[in-house]
Amino acid sequence: MAAGAGAPIRRFASAGKVQNRDTPREQPNRLYPNRLDQTTRLDTLRQLLAGNPANTFARYGLAMEHVRSGDLDGAVQEFEAVIATDPKYSAAYYHGGQALEKLGKFDQARDLYRRGIAVTRDPHALSELQAALDILGD
Repeated sequence: MAAGAGAPIRRFASAGKVQNRDTPREQPNRLYPNRLDQTTRLDTLRQLLAGNPANTFARYGLAMEHVRSGDLDGAVQEFEAVIATDPKYSAAYYHGGQALEKLGKFDQARDLYRRGIAVTRDPHALSELQAALDILGD
């Protein structure tokens, strides 16, 4: 069938293999062998933090891995640790608030958004924090 209406869309999944778009993808580590599994990523980030507990980038990454794994309480703890180390790390306020919302802790989420609004100077981050707060309402 010629490319056009009704033809399946094809893409290259790996060298020499063509796969339909709607074909289930392989496991991420098989398709992308350089990507680490979640346990390895968590361990790697923890090792980085053991060497330098003030590394906000690694701590933020650890918090996001906790979100990814569904450990929202652990994520909130790490976002708070990021904020304690670097109070102007605006993404920690936003994503920490999102985690608190998912936990049903709306008052704490509002508080975290307000704290972020008070310290951020980045207009984009400010608008995201304000929008999240507006959605929750007072």
